[in-house]
Amino acid sequence: MLVRLLHGIYEGGSSAIQAIFAHSFRSALTTLGIIIGVSAVIAVVSIMEGLGASVGKQLQDLGADMVTLQAHTSTEKEMLGLTSKITIDDYHYLKARSHGVEHIAAKMRSFSMGSEIRYGQKAVTSQVLGTESAYQQVVNVFPQQGRFLSPSDDSKRRRVVFLGSSLIDKLDLPTNPVGEFVQINNEWFRVIGVAEAKGTLLGFDQDNYIIAPLSTVASLAGGQHSIGVDIVFTPKADAELAQITQSMTTLLRHKYQLSGDDPNFFEFETAEKTRKQFSDITGSITLVAAGVVGISLIVGGIGIMNIMLVSVTERTKEIGIAKALGATSQIILTQFLVEACVLALFGGIAGILLGYLLASIVFLFMPIASATLVPLWAIWLALGFSFTVGVVFGIMPAIKASRLDPIDALR
Repeated sequence: MLVRLLHGIYEGGSSAIQAIFAHSFRSALTTLGIIIGVSAVIAVVSIMEGLGASVGKQLQDLGADMVTLQAHTSTEKEMLGLTSKITIDDYHYLKARSHGVEHIAAKMRSFSMGSEIRYGQKAVTSQVLGTESAYQQVVNVFPQQGRFLSPSDDSKRRRVVFLGSSLIDKLDLPTNPVGEFVQINNEWFRVIGVAEAKGTLLGFDQDNYIIAPLSTVASLAGGQHSIGVDIVFTPKADAELAQITQSMTTLLRHKYQLSGDDPNFFEFETAEKTRKQFSDITGSITLVAAGVVGISLIVGGIGIMNIMLVSVTERTKEIGIAKALGATSQIILTQFLVEACVLALFGGIAGILLGYLLASIVFLFMPIASATLVPLWAIWLALGFSFTVGVVFGIMPAIKASRLDPIDALR
């Protein structure tokens, strides 16, 4: 019985492939819906995997164990026009009392996100970040030329800056700009170093920034004590992050005398939390792509069913001759069902190749990863869906063909 079944599948497959190539243009149009659907999901999954790998690498470069303590304003406060903030006094308060912290630094953005940086006749918009020397160890930023900030730069409020590498070209600075002077919103600063290049992420230039001493930026912003900052730190190797964050939470709530019902005005951001948020976003996009694929596969399946019904009509005489020569209904059923499955699988394979090509083109214009990543599960899923569509939408024409009476078919 098994041998007969395998023989029937082989014969049906051979006949199906011959029929497909005999009407190659029609077969291509038949599988168009499946090709579009599968290529969409392969391209989207590939791009999302590439983004995930790129973001993971960037987070690793920034410091996988880095934690950011930042202000958080509740919706109720925002509606009242109130804004929460963590001050430099809070930073010094926590720095003196927190245990288990390896490196800790405060950072603030000055002059808003769009500060004008000028050198000679050139001017660009960049982000100015005020911080301390310990920031280098927290986020793993290293100089390509010159040096990073030193403790004395902050204590003496020196007007020095550490540049992101892309500003050299944007401002037409010398190849080695150390010692040059730039203007930041009409204030003069001396360049002491240039950072190693990090490239772009999601179209965002990660090297378009300037780092200056926190005390200098704070004084230019209007004072040391009233400005808001973020606190970045890394825990020691033998310390528990949960204990550190709980200790900082207790210290801040005690300092501001918050009762048990009062919500925190701050929150902790970790690399793992950022990675999870990104994973949730990519998962949602993948689900949307799955919906598109589902619709396309249904359309493609209907197309296959229609073409197979037409094929049954066209090959009625052939079916009659086959049955007259001894072919059973099971063989006829297998032949048409295999033909529908082969059509669907061809569409799936073509869709995988097209999706890979589309993803490669996207990576050429948006170099977010070193290679186009198509996970094996996505390929098997696409082929499985294609085969299922072939079975579901090919069964009706196959049953119709197997039930034809040989005398009526020959007539």
